[in-house]
Formats: sequence, structure tokens, C-alpha cells
Amino acid sequence: MGEGLSTPPAPEGAYAERPARLAGADTRAYRSTEPVARYAGLRFAPGDAPRLLGVPARELRDRRVDLTDLWDGAAARRLTERIGEAPDPAAALEAHALRRAARTGPSDPLLRAVTARLRAGRPVGETADALGLGTRRLHRLALDAYGYGPRTLARVLRLQRALALLRAGLPPAETAARAGYTDQAHLTRETRALAGTTPGAYARVATGQAPPEVRESIETSANSEIP
Repeated sequence: MGEGLSTPPAPEGAYAERPARLAGADTRAYRSTEPVARYAGLRFAPGDAPRLLGVPARELRDRRVDLTDLWDGAAARRLTERIGEAPDPAAALEAHALRRAARTGPSDPLLRAVTARLRAGRPVGETADALGLGTRRLHRLALDAYGYGPRTLARVLRLQRALALLRAGLPPAETAARAGYTDQAHLTRETRALAGTTPGAYARVATGQAPPEVRESIETSANSEIP
């Protein structure tokens, strides 16, 4: 449901031979069929990936690409080796992203305002008017910054609100009401479409109540918001 960068962890300290990969913003549930069982990865905040990666988000929507397809091949390989050799690949990947963010400067305050209003559940039209954008300009801005239009972004942010409530132990019916869904059935449809699971199954995994084989099945989804 959001753009992220990942790299397979290296066996026994050797650098990873497979290049780092970028997952573009998803508009539907995605499950990896690749043989690598674990990844060290990070998820970018909404709107941050284009300035850090130098590619409009719309070009990566619903795609998985090797970093060598976006950056100079030698630079991408050096990054992959450095992360693969690190004692904690996830920390090394995060540190690299933070250094790159420091060089590119702060995120666009307009994008932060769009994200904040949609995350709070404000309607798209109202958000466009409040920020003086107009719906067409907001749509173009969202495609480049987030990978999809503002209505899809609003759906994703609403589901993230719902998943946080489920992790906190709220039942699906109450979660649906508090997150802004019409009813529990609406929440279930959106969770299936965007995360590839159901609210009940997700809650059992997130709270450690599901059997190991169920946890493994759901946690392999790139869209699962498992912390």
C-alpha cells in the first residue's frame, strides 16, 4: 500500500547477490512468489519516495523493480553489498535512506498537508479546495507523489487507520465505525482488496493468536501492516 525498498539478507555475513528492490505503490493486494523468504526493508512515508529515488511514483505503481533499473548499476550494487554485509541490514538500509533524505531536503509541505487531511478522513474535494489546488491539479500532484490518485490514497490511509485499531484489539465492527467505513462488510471488502486478508484474520495475526502457518501466509503479503 506504499512504496518501499528492500534487500534480501545475506547468508552468514556474505553480501547479498540479489540487488535491492523497489516496491511501487500498490492499488491491490500483492503476494510475492519469489523464493527468498525474508527481506530487510523499509516503507517510505507517503509522498517521500519520488524525491529520494528520483522517479515519479506513477511510473512504479503496482510494480517491483530492481534498483539497478533506476540508478547507476555500480552504485546500486555497492549499496546492496554494503547492506548485505551489515550486522543489521534493516538498520543499514534505514541509515542510507536517512542520509539520502538529508541531501534531498525536507518533504514538500503541500504534500504533507494533503496527506494529513486525507489521513484524518477529510473528503478529496474539500482537501483540494482547502489547499487551493482544484481537483484536477490535486489528482496530477497525487499521481506523481503517491503513485495513484487522491481517492485511492484516501482508501489506503483509511485502511491503515483500521489496521492500527485492529492491532490495538478493537473488534472489526467497532473498527469499521471508528475508521470511517459504512459498516463491517465495507471494511472486509476493502481489507481483502488492499491487503489480501480479512479484518478478523489480520487481527489474529497481529495479536499473535493465529497458528504459525496462518501467520506465515498473511505476513508474506507486501501489503500487510504487521509491525
